[in-house]
Amino acid sequence: MAQHNKLGKQGEEWALKYLKENGFEIIHTNWRWKHKEIDLIAIDGDELVFCEVKTRSSNYFQTPADTISTQKQHFLIDAADYYITENDINLNARFDVLVIYTHRNPPQVVHIKDAFLPEPE
Repeated sequence: MAQHNKLGKQGEEWALKYLKENGFEIIHTNWRWKHKEIDLIAIDGDELVFCEVKTRSSNYFQTPADTISTQKQHFLIDAADYYITENDINLNARFDVLVIYTHRNPPQVVHIKDAFLPEPE
């Protein structure tokens, strides 16, 4: 496995631990539909949360807009729409980003709630 893949996998494990410690109920990890993947799907209170995890080995902080490209946002929105429809879910949904900074010990998790919103149709 390539080093960046190992780092990404480790970041997802830290994100998963962070979410559990903060009361999220984890529904799926690495859920796939077609060629699209959602890193983590969880429930936070009465909301369904689709999480994208980004792992960084430097202290360079990116804004949510810089972290997730517009194309990636569309991929996530499409996959989330399919997931909600296919599973007949009747909860409000949101898209969160968890940025894991590994240069710190322990790694720092920056949780960005409502990092982006689907565009109205």
